[in-house]
Amino acid sequence: MIAATWHARLATGQWFSHLPVQLQDSLLAAARLRQLTAGQYLFRRGDPPCGVYAVLEGAMRVSAVNAQGKEAVLSLVETPFWFGEICLFDGLPRTHDALSVGPCTLLQVPQSAMLEILDQNPAYWRDVALLMSQKLRLSLINIEQMSLMPASTRIAHRLLMIAGGYGEIEHSRRVLHLPQEDLAAMLSLSRQTTNSLLKALEQQAIIKLSYGAIEVLDLPRLRQAAGAG
Repeated sequence: MIAATWHARLATGQWFSHLPVQLQDSLLAAARLRQLTAGQYLFRRGDPPCGVYAVLEGAMRVSAVNAQGKEAVLSLVETPFWFGEICLFDGLPRTHDALSVGPCTLLQVPQSAMLEILDQNPAYWRDVALLMSQKLRLSLINIEQMSLMPASTRIAHRLLMIAGGYGEIEHSRRVLHLPQEDLAAMLSLSRQTTNSLLKALEQQAIIKLSYGAIEVLDLPRLRQAAGAG
């Protein structure tokens, strides 16, 4: 039932669509659906490994909070993004919190089932490593930008990344369900600075701001603002 219902949606993602067909079928056969309400945690930092997940509907916020209560938002992920694979390699506890932004439907491949698939077909470890390497590449780019790029460029680039599903989808999303405070936390900027820079993009008719959302009006000019040509 899961395979028939969700395969087409997952296949819109670059990672899943390029997997061997046998691995696609094995993941869906081992998977189960998870339903989360708005603001519900899927897992928290320090929790034991529980498998890998794909977002089917809604959005998940991946973040971390320090002892003083300051939150760093790493990403806001939507369909058909997969996450949670790091624990497959080291078996260590979760490194971050995963929280549903609104009602969310996820596909979960439990840790034991995922390891069984990989033990039976060791060549598939490369496919999982590719999933993790995509995120490592993005993380290194973000670190570089934090050091070298002005805040205005970083904001435009992060909007571009979110619109493109962090490289997972072929056609960019037009409407990003992204509160400004989350965007500020992603880039280690103040809420006031983030609002000012977004207003500047809005005045140029590149984006349009609304409550809890940002609409991309001019994708080519957003790419230019992000230094992406």
